[in-house]
Order: sequence, then structure tokens, then C-alpha cells
Amino acid sequence: MAPAGTTKAIDLSHHLNRLSLSRVASPLKDIIKYMHEPGMISLAGGLPNPTLFPFGEIKAKVYAPETDLRSSEEPSSPIEFSIPKNASSSHKNTLSAALQYGSSYGSASLSSFIREFTSHVMTPGYSDFEILLHSGNTDAWNKVVNILCEFGDYILVEEHTYPSSQALWAPMGCKGVPIPIDKDGLIPEALELVLKNWDQTFPGIKRPHLLYLVPVGHNPTGATLTLERKKAIYKICVEYDIIICEDDPYYFLQFPPYVLQSQRTQEESRTASSDIPIEHPNSSSELDGQAYVDSLIPTFLSLDVQGRVIRLDTFSKTLGPGNRLGYFVCNPLFAERILRATEVTTQAPSGLSQALIEELLISWGQDGYLRWLSGLRDSYTTRRDWMCDLIAKNFDLVSPANIVDDVVAVQKGHGSTKDAVPYFSLSFPKGGMFVWIKLYLPSTSTYQNMKVTSPSNEKATAKWAEAFWMDLIKEKVLLTPGSYYTPIIGNGINERMPQESDVIFFRLAFSFETREEMKVGIERMANVFERWWT
Repeated sequence: MAPAGTTKAIDLSHHLNRLSLSRVASPLKDIIKYMHEPGMISLAGGLPNPTLFPFGEIKAKVYAPETDLRSSEEPSSPIEFSIPKNASSSHKNTLSAALQYGSSYGSASLSSFIREFTSHVMTPGYSDFEILLHSGNTDAWNKVVNILCEFGDYILVEEHTYPSSQALWAPMGCKGVPIPIDKDGLIPEALELVLKNWDQTFPGIKRPHLLYLVPVGHNPTGATLTLERKKAIYKICVEYDIIICEDDPYYFLQFPPYVLQSQRTQEESRTASSDIPIEHPNSSSELDGQAYVDSLIPTFLSLDVQGRVIRLDTFSKTLGPGNRLGYFVCNPLFAERILRATEVTTQAPSGLSQALIEELLISWGQDGYLRWLSGLRDSYTTRRDWMCDLIAKNFDLVSPANIVDDVVAVQKGHGSTKDAVPYFSLSFPKGGMFVWIKLYLPSTSTYQNMKVTSPSNEKATAKWAEAFWMDLIKEKVLLTPGSYYTPIIGNGINERMPQESDVIFFRLAFSFETREEMKVGIERMANVFERWWT
């Protein structure tokens, strides 16, 4: 096992907001603590009697960790386990405990498994990190904001940012500070420039002290930060005393680079034309657990020797979002303040979810969980390839000129002509669940007409985007408008970062639909593009 860092987290208490500093421990939790002393007869706690819970036993049938998730056949050798109502010498995970009030830390056994996993896979750069369960990363981000941010604070965010993360702090009058990103994620030089010039750009306003980002398979752009950029960003955050919130739900879905069909080997081309998944280098069939870990880009947490990274991990993308279960990895100060807030708000995550996930992970073991994650990565890699292949089949993809993305899509059959009109550009994602496309509007007559009748380019762009999106919907293909991810930069959700002139964005997800459904959807999308650009 790779050791955690040997230094302890530094004192970062000056980052706590007034609300967090004013919280005290819930006195009811002290009662629960004393209830477990040997010989104690408790007439204090208002705990329901577990004999009256209606669940006697829960049995589950789960996949083996080495299951080939790309196969359409039902796994033939499932693992079965049960969770009894009461404890025995061989079984400590019980429904009596899972369905009862408990510590806001969550299950001690599950937390211990996660701590061992984190030490091995994430290798935190300091020794006294803590694990605290939460109810998913949105719940976790809410708690981060509520211990660190005052009303009206500025928060550093990527220039395309997950909408719910913004809607959460907008009522506090907080404002986003958009930092440019590209296909390799947030640009360190852009972050440094904003912080260096803060006092000149925003005189008299407190400099931001919190950076929120999604470093792998970024939602919505699919960008993945390189290790070199992570190191540069961490160094800048140390220099300017910034706390990093590493919201990383897609960390285990890191892909090998996408290769166009025309550039693949004969065998790769054959499998790409069928439902047989392409065997990439580093696929799970070739990797053991440690090799899979070594193939992942290290986290911000692994670089953190001061305790200034609050990492948000979740089982939503690996074991199912309905579990509503994830965990913080952070320094003891932040964990204690988050715990105080948790005691009087959400309390612990669902006990049933904790019990099921605990039993599943213990059944698999540490290496089994890694094999599961490796197979999951392979399955989503196949789905990424399906979507990129279908885009390449329905559009001509050409090398961009003065465009930072990997390719530009033009009308099918026109890729070799000098006057080919660009529809959109894209970068092939190296992680996550999304393809992000950037549409170029000046060559469409409908857009030019709207510009004539609209008071501004921004109004014309928004009007065109709405009309185009509705036409996609009429064609029965649904994409997510890029405008949803525009950072809020003022008071109220309607004061957002100005849009880039003459372009719009859409997000395509390859996570859910079948290959055949993707095929039909991309064909319908191509039909709409052809109508609007001719």
C-alpha cells in the first residue's frame, strides 16, 4: 500500500465563515455516545425500538467485480449476500443498526474501507486526513459553501460550470469568477492572471479564497486536467491561499485517447463496425488492480501537503446515483466543522444505502472494487467510442485551422473541399460521460437575419440557439444547451458571464442510450444541421 503523506495539515481556520465558526456540537449526539457504554440502561434517547422495524432481512444478488460490463448477457456467476436484522459473531452489519439513528460520521466499517482505499489509490499528501460520509456530491458542495463562503463572496469557477453548483450559492449573493478552460481543463496561467490582477480589477473587494472545479471528465466539456496542470494550479493556490474543492465524480472513468476509425488497425476497424468493443491499451483484461491505479492521473489530494484540498467523492457514477452516498476527504478542521453542520441538517446518509454499499464492498474487497472500476472504465470507453464514431460517420471531420479543439465537423461529403462550412468543433473526451460541441453561426443565413433584427449579437445568438434547440426537439433528439453552464457573475441567476460572439455550445451524453439509439440520435442531429446550414 502506498503510504499517505507524513506531514500534517496546516492551520486553515481563517477560511471558515462566521456561520461555521458559530456552530456547536449537537447535545443529542453526546447522549448517543454514552448509550454504548457497557452496562448502561438508557432512558434518555428517543430511539425507536428496532424490534418494531418491519425489515427482517435483506438479501442481494450482485455482479462479481470482474464482470464484463460490455457484454449484453446477464452475468452467470453473481455474488449473493444478506444483511440480517440482528448482529451475530460472524455478522456485524445489521438492519437494526442501519435503520437506527447513528453517528453523523456514518458507518465506521464503511469509512474504514474507504480510508484504506483512499490511502492506496489517492495517496493524500498529508497524514491526518479524515473521511466523512455524505449524501452525494451536491450535498457535499452545499456543506463546503456553508462552512467557507460569506454572503457576497466571489468563487473561482471554470468558464463552463455545472448549473446546480451555482444555483446553490446564487441566493447568498455569491458571484462566480470564470477561469478559461480548454480540452486539458482549467488553464493555470489564466487563474494566476485573475488572482495577480485582482486588486486592480476589483478594487476594495475581497479576493476569492475558494476554487471549485471538476478535474476529470469535466461536466459539461469532458475536459480532463493533466498532472502538470494540477501541479501548477496547486502551486498557485498555495501562493494565493486558495482552498480547492475537487469535485471528482468521474475520476475512475479516465479513457485512453480516441482514435479515428481511419487511423485504426484493421482489427480495430472490424470491431468498431459491430457491437464488439474495441480493445484499447490499458483495458481491464490486461490490467490488475494496481496497474489500473497507476493508469489514472493523480488527484489534487495526492499533491496536497497542507490540507487545502477538500475532495468530494461519490458512488453515484460507479454504483448508482440512487444510493445517495459519497464521502469527503479533507483535513480534520474542515471535517469537524462539516460534521457540526451535518448533525443539525442532513445527519448521516441513508442507513440502508450505507449497509448495502458496505456489504458489497466488503464482499468484493479492495482489489475486487478496483477490478469493478476498471471494467466500468472500459464500458464507458466503448460508449465514448460509439458516439465519436457516429459523429465521424455522419459528418466529415477535418483538422481545425486556428481552433483549439481536435476536429471540426462539416457537412458529409464536403470535408475535402476548400469552401467547406464548419458546423461545429469538438475535442474527444478522455474521461467522463460527455462530448461538448461548439457551433459556428456566422455562415448560417438565419443567424445573419436575426442579427439584423436583434438589438445585439448576444440577443441574436440566444434567439438562434433557442430556435435551433427546438428544431432538434421536433426531430426527437435532445441535447443540453451550453447556456445552462454559463457562470453567474452578479446578483441573481440572470446576471451571467457574457457569451462568446457568434458561437453556441451543446452537451451530448454517451452514458445512457444504447448504440442503436445513439446512431439514430446522431443521424437526426445531422439532419437538423444540414437544414440550418443550407
